[in-house]
Amino acid sequence: MKLLHLDSSILGDASASRQLSRSVVEAWSAVNPDAQVTYRDLASDALSHFSAATLVAAGTPAELRDAAQKHEAELAERTLEEFLAADAIVIGAPMYNFAIPSQLKAWIDRIAVAGKSFKYTENGPVGLAGGKTVVIASSAGGIHAGQPSGQAHEDYLVRMLNFVGIDDIEIVRAEGLAYGEEPRAEAMKGAAQRISELFATA
Repeated sequence: MKLLHLDSSILGDASASRQLSRSVVEAWSAVNPDAQVTYRDLASDALSHFSAATLVAAGTPAELRDAAQKHEAELAERTLEEFLAADAIVIGAPMYNFAIPSQLKAWIDRIAVAGKSFKYTENGPVGLAGGKTVVIASSAGGIHAGQPSGQAHEDYLVRMLNFVGIDDIEIVRAEGLAYGEEPRAEAMKGAAQRISELFATA
């Protein structure tokens, strides 16, 4: 099994989503000892944001690209290939200002590629990246899951994954982390229990 592990928090070791995503990968690897894990830190090794330069690089023949275009195209291709090759994906997704981190959005913009991860048909879009299992390690300072304030966070991630054909999605959630030490501890404890439940019979 090829497992792609993504982190997007800017908080380093102080990050709750990083702690949760790491625990998910460890639990997944314990029940799949032969898992090949690829790790991408979207915060410390950030992808450039989707731009006109991205489109120009992709549309320029390889032999005509300058150094910057070559780097841009190779980065986009490698990111997409990592995603398509993965059997399982763990996404560390903190909430920043009612949305996912911009670094994670930049990754999504690189893997949502027409003709590669989805296609348009007469009956609408069809995802081409199905057959993967995804666990989202979600964290938030407030309480947003299932609320309008969470639509650009967990709901957006699920919608995008569904769009490219992925419907086997689980969420490990720790929210209300800014409400004090006790609520934070309880939220992390609940998330750890959720991880144990997900992999108890895996």
